[in-house]
Amino acid sequence: MFWASYLLAVLAIILAWPVPILLSRAQWPARSPFTAMLLWQAIALAGGLSMIGAMLVYGLEPVGDNLIAGLRALAGMVLFNAPTTALGFWHIFALSAAALLTAHLVFTLLLTYYKIQRQRRRHRELLAILASPSGQDAGTLVISHDSPVAYCLPGGARSVTVLSDGLMAALEPAELRAVLIHENAHLSQRHHLLLWAFAAWRQALPWLPTTRLAQESVNSLIEMLADDVALRTESKATLIKAIAIVASGSAGNAGGGDIRPSSPTLALSGLEAASGGPGSDAVRTAASRVSRLLTPQPQLPAAVRSAVLAGCILLLALPTALLVVPGLLG
Repeated sequence: MFWASYLLAVLAIILAWPVPILLSRAQWPARSPFTAMLLWQAIALAGGLSMIGAMLVYGLEPVGDNLIAGLRALAGMVLFNAPTTALGFWHIFALSAAALLTAHLVFTLLLTYYKIQRQRRRHRELLAILASPSGQDAGTLVISHDSPVAYCLPGGARSVTVLSDGLMAALEPAELRAVLIHENAHLSQRHHLLLWAFAAWRQALPWLPTTRLAQESVNSLIEMLADDVALRTESKATLIKAIAIVASGSAGNAGGGDIRPSSPTLALSGLEAASGGPGSDAVRTAASRVSRLLTPQPQLPAAVRSAVLAGCILLLALPTALLVVPGLLG
C-alpha cells in the first residue's frame, strides 16, 4: 500500500502536467482525431483515478494490506465505532481530501449537466418563438439573421440544427449540404457528451492549466471528426468554402450581437468555431481547419494507432491495478 500510494501520486502528476501539455502541442492528433480523442479521455480518467487513489491508498495504509481490507476497516471505524488510533493525522487528512475531491468532481459534473440542460431548454423555448422550419427536414430550423450562423442543439429526439437565413443565402446547395452533414455528425456522434465531461473537469479544477488545454483540444478534435464525415460525400473545396463563409460572419460578430449560444456544451457550433464563441477564436479555429484540409496529412499507420490505443488501455489499467492489487509491489 505504501509504494502504491506514491506511484499513484507520481502518475497523477505526470498525467496532470507534462503529458497533456505535450499532447496539446503535438501535430499527429489532426491526422487521427478519433485516436487522439480516446487518448484525451484515458488521460482524464486515469489522472482523476490516480489523484484520488493516491490519497485513498495512503490514508488506508495503516489499517489494511490492500484497498478492500482498508475500506472494510474504515467502514468499521465509521459505522461501528471501531478504534481509530491506527490512523495518524496525515492519514485522516488524506482520506478526507480523497472524499472531498471525489464529492467535488461528482457534484461539479452533475451541476454542469444541470446548467447545460437549463440553458438548452431556455434556448429551445426561444427557438420556438423565433425560428421556422427550413424545408430541408423536420430537425432543421431557420432563424432570421443576416450573418452566416450554423449550430446544433442536442436534445435526444428533440435535437435540432439551426441555420440563419443569411447562411442559406450565402451558400450553394452543395455547401449547405456540407453544413448539415457536419452538424448532424455532431449529434449522431454525441459530441455534446464529451464537451460536457471536459467542461465539468475544467470547472472542477480551474487552477490546473491542463484542464483548459484538454477542453480546447477536445473542442478542436470534434470539429475535425465532423469535417471528416462531411468529406465522405462532399468535396474539400465545398467544405473549405463553407467554413470560410461562416468564419467571415463570425469575424463580423466579434463586437457582439451574435445570437448563438455562448457555450459549446450548450450548442455545438459546427462550421463556425470549435470554441463556440465569436471573434478571433472562431477565425483561428477556422484557419486551422482550412489548413488541415488544404494540406492533408496521411492518417497515422494502423500500427501507431494500435499502439496509442494500447497506451490508453494501459493508462486505465495501471492505476486500477495499483488500487486493487497493491500487494503485487511487495
